[in-house]
Formats: sequence, structure tokens, C-alpha cells
Amino acid sequence: MAYPVHSSNPNTAYPNATNAYPTTYSGTFIPEIWSTKLVAKYYASTVLSQITNTDYEGEIRNMGDKVIIRTTPTISIRPYQIGMPLQTDFPTGGTIELLIDKGKYWQVAIDDVIAKQQDINQLDLWAQDAAEQMKIALDTEVLAYLPANVHAANTGSNAGIISHNVNLGTTANAITLSPSNVLEVILRLGQVLDEQNVPETDRFLVMPFWATTMLKLSDIKDASLTGDSTSPLRNGMVGRIDRFTVYNSNLLPINPSPGASDWRSVILAGTRSAATFATQLTKTETLRSQSTFGDIMRGLMVYGYKMIKPEAMAVAYIR
Repeated sequence: MAYPVHSSNPNTAYPNATNAYPTTYSGTFIPEIWSTKLVAKYYASTVLSQITNTDYEGEIRNMGDKVIIRTTPTISIRPYQIGMPLQTDFPTGGTIELLIDKGKYWQVAIDDVIAKQQDINQLDLWAQDAAEQMKIALDTEVLAYLPANVHAANTGSNAGIISHNVNLGTTANAITLSPSNVLEVILRLGQVLDEQNVPETDRFLVMPFWATTMLKLSDIKDASLTGDSTSPLRNGMVGRIDRFTVYNSNLLPINPSPGASDWRSVILAGTRSAATFATQLTKTETLRSQSTFGDIMRGLMVYGYKMIKPEAMAVAYIR
């Protein structure tokens, strides 16, 4: 009786078999040496948690996908004379709906053989990377939404709800930023917020890195602008100027092909009360793969955001 000749190549030993696998393992599954050290990975600084509020998150986390936010009505003040009949108002404030109607997920798998050959926990590393990538994706999405939703008097070449003469640039005729005018642009943003009676406490400013370079080259030349030694590592904080806490971000919207006078990026200014962000579900789980020998890890975030006080945020278009 003839026995089949064994071979490390499955297609040689069994000529009728189809090798549909993308990875060919050695016959003895002896792995290469995998280093326990990893190449450092750099992530964009995220600022969403510094410039939005989560005041309404607790109300939607466990029930429903929408929260109705009531606004305070404005009470009318009238002149009074002795003996005159009084006019009575019945104040009714408006409402704002915050919808939790967006979601993002990630899912990765690792084969048992690969996991056995490596001496580092790949799934944990991938989960850490996914968490950073999720924050970057959310920052990019929300920062793109905010500029178009500020109050009409807080943007443009005739900004200022009182003065109507503050130039914050437009998409077609942006401000050419330089060390000589960057401080003026910041002060203009502050004035526009002042005219809207926005509180001076907890104001923020988000600038692209190249604009922050202009600031550091300007006449400010103050060491306090650099902030503390740890803040810039993850949340992009630079320091304080005027009444603003200044943040850097490479995730602000950019114009990929600006013309001679078109906008290149934006500077956002405001307070955290302007926009709200809420998550209803953030979940990470590990499970066995049903179609391969391996583990699957996946994560989900369901969230929503909205500009609820547009008068509390302003935008300058720069190039």
C-alpha cells in the first residue's frame, strides 16, 4: 500500500487542495524573533473635551436618544407711572433638541497562531490606538461643524453685534496672518464675544500650529505663553493670552487648495457653553471569531453634538 509523501507544502502533498490562505506558515511554526519594543506613534492633539460641555450627557445615557433643552426666556422691562395699569407677560422659553444620532466603530481580529508567535498583547495595543484614533476622528468632525454654526454677528468682515465693523475675514477674503497682526486678530475675536456679553471666564482659543508660530514670533514674547510643561503633551494647550486659554490643533478645518485670497484655516474662540457633546454608548468588547481561530476586539461610540449658544463662539478665517 502506497502512502502519500509528506511535504511542508500542502499543494504538493495534496495536489487537489486549494491554498486559499494569504499567509504561508513554516512547517514547524517556529516564529521569527519579535521585539518587545515598538516604534513610537504620534497622535494629533485633541481639544474637544476642552472646548465643549457635556452638561446633558447624563440625561440621555440611560434612556432615549434625544434631550429637549429649555432656554431661559427674556423678561420685558417697561416704564412705570403711578396709577397706570400693569401689563402682564407669560414668559415661554424656546427649546433646543440634542440628538444622539451619530456613531463610529472599529473592529480588529488576530489569529491564534499570530498571537502565539508574538510576545506582546496586540489586542491591547490596538485598543489603545483605536481610542486615540476615535478622539481624532471626533475632533475633526466637530471642529469642521463649529465654524459654520457660530452666530451671524460673530463672523465675517463686518462682525460685531454692536459695532458691525470687526474684520474677522471671510472664506473668499481671509486675513493674511503675520507676527505683526496675530495679536490684533485675537483681540478682535475677544471684542466680538464682549459685544455678545459672553462671560470672560473660561474662554478658549483654538489655532492651527502655524498660527501659533506667528503668535510666538509676535511682540508678546512672554514665557507664560508656553504654559506648564505637561499640558501641551495631549490636549494641545499653549498657554494664556488676553482672557483666552490658547490651544493648538492640526484638526481644525483646512482649505486643501486655497486661492490667492481664500481661507487656509480658521481660529475658533468662545466658551464651553457654546457647544455641547454627549455620548450615549461607549463600548469595547472581545469575542471569539466564528469563522477563524482567533479573537476579535471591537468598539462602538454613539454620540451627538450641537451648537446651543452660537453667540458664545466666534471664528476668524485666516491664510
